[in-house]
Amino acid sequence: MAKGSSLSKTAIWILMGLLMLGLGGFGAVNLSGNIRSIGTVGDKAIPVDAYARQIQNEIRALEQQTGQALPFARAQEMGLDRAVLQRVVRNRAQDHETGQLGLSVGDETLRDEILQIPAFQGVNGEFDREGYRFALQQGGISEAEFETSLREEAARTLLQGAIVGGVQMPDTYAKTLVSYLTETRSFTWSQLGRDDLAAPLETPAEDVLQAYYDDNTDLFMLPASKQITYVMLSPDDLTDEVVVPEEELQAEYDARADQYNQPERRLVERLVFSDGDAADSAAAMLEVSGTTFNALVEDRGLQLADVDLGDVSRLELDAAGEAVFDAEVGAVVGPLPSDLGPALFRVNAVLPAQNTSFEEAKPALRQELALTRAVRAVEARAQDLDDQLAGGATLEQLAEETEMSLGTIEWTEDSSDGIAAYGEFRQSAAALGEGDFPKIEQLEDGGIYAMRLDTALDARPEPFESARVAVLQSWQAQQTVSLLTAQATAQIATLGGEASFEAAGLDATVEIDQNRNAFIDGAPAGFMDEVFGMNVGDVAVLPGEDSVTILRLDGITAAAQDDDRSNALVAQIGEQLNQTLAQDLYGIFADEVVSRAGPQIDQRALQAVHVNFP
Repeated sequence: MAKGSSLSKTAIWILMGLLMLGLGGFGAVNLSGNIRSIGTVGDKAIPVDAYARQIQNEIRALEQQTGQALPFARAQEMGLDRAVLQRVVRNRAQDHETGQLGLSVGDETLRDEILQIPAFQGVNGEFDREGYRFALQQGGISEAEFETSLREEAARTLLQGAIVGGVQMPDTYAKTLVSYLTETRSFTWSQLGRDDLAAPLETPAEDVLQAYYDDNTDLFMLPASKQITYVMLSPDDLTDEVVVPEEELQAEYDARADQYNQPERRLVERLVFSDGDAADSAAAMLEVSGTTFNALVEDRGLQLADVDLGDVSRLELDAAGEAVFDAEVGAVVGPLPSDLGPALFRVNAVLPAQNTSFEEAKPALRQELALTRAVRAVEARAQDLDDQLAGGATLEQLAEETEMSLGTIEWTEDSSDGIAAYGEFRQSAAALGEGDFPKIEQLEDGGIYAMRLDTALDARPEPFESARVAVLQSWQAQQTVSLLTAQATAQIATLGGEASFEAAGLDATVEIDQNRNAFIDGAPAGFMDEVFGMNVGDVAVLPGEDSVTILRLDGITAAAQDDDRSNALVAQIGEQLNQTLAQDLYGIFADEVVSRAGPQIDQRALQAVHVNFP
């Protein structure tokens, strides 16, 4: 096999997994002694080390993606252990199948592949026998086990290639899909609203609205809700009681000196050159050739974002600081020295110095420090308040005897006002059940609260009296659509062929060569589906929620055949279809192989492995 083959890559990944994890002899132990496998698939055992390594690889991969530690319990909640077990079982089933078929690679091929693995090569680029032995030893695997794993992986690759090799969908399928997707249609449409009614809607009588409400109560449903009484204590409630000593304010002001006293700054762009000659040449081009700083940046293959220094102080620019700060806004100065080499600088804005005195900063500092102290004060009260609740105090008593405020809320899943703006409260409210005892809970801003369920109501029709406005609006929309449909149906008899929408008194919109995925602003749902279900000259009336659309199909443009674009699209879709078919065939085959191999998993052994993970 050639260097860089899939077998070599597999070998490297196996080796690197061993070296990184160092799990050799995973050592899960139960009362019966060391566990070597977690089960069998056909005549193949599933080694503990192989299963454990794959789980650890998956966990570490997720940790690298998220940047956070992933405890094994959380990995189990995600189903990671089950996914790994399924993959391991499938691989071992295929190992069993290849053994039954007699598929393998010869010793000479295996030797050549091992010799080409960079991890086993010495400083001279030649295979290092001792390095090979040492690397495997560090990974906790013997030479025989490593070489067996390479043989099995190679055999699986041969088996997979035999199943999916040459799988190809007929070209007709791809061409049919392309024709379907790229066919376009031209049409004319007009939308009628309430203002287009031949006669205005009459005001409905009360019994008409009541009858409409009775027939359509499902349109006027109130969501499931909970009537909740709560008490709440926010840090803001205590800030007026908190005293912040003057010396603490002064110390905080001094600690933030850089924030309150900032020197004059400039918004600057810097274009660095490799040497002084190149920088001088660019400066001359600015003066003589009439080029611009932007053009110089583009000529270097850069964008302005690449040369933007942001806001900088005089000292941050070192030797270039004085010249840059003396320049006018928009001016380009230089070449001047920089830490990267000679550069041209452009000044984009002047940011004046900011000097905030202690007296000016004091109110905001006092508010901030007082709020911090108030958070601690709330935390200090939380345990005592929780003890009072546990001792039988009611929410009303807490509100009367402490700083906590009493409130009620009719909570639904859509509530987001007041205390329901807190995510913690919404989660607790969703889980709150009848008989749950009030207890002190924490809010994200340092506040605390406790709540009690008074009443829980299922979804129910809103009473007619309170829903009357919504009932009237819904009745009017229904009547509008009904009358406009009848009105439009009478009009469309004159719109076939070349007839003019304008002659029928309609404001028409003409769309040319729109495909199935086109978005037509203002059109009703399912509009393009209707367009592509019509024949040329057909006219349709499409009722909407409160409007009616009149649609006429004017022309059909078939998909282009045998041009470069369509051929490329056919090839692309054909390749995707081939891959999908190959994956499906391989999945069916692999499932059949697993079924015939009859996997047997030792759940006690599996659990013994899991308990070794943190």
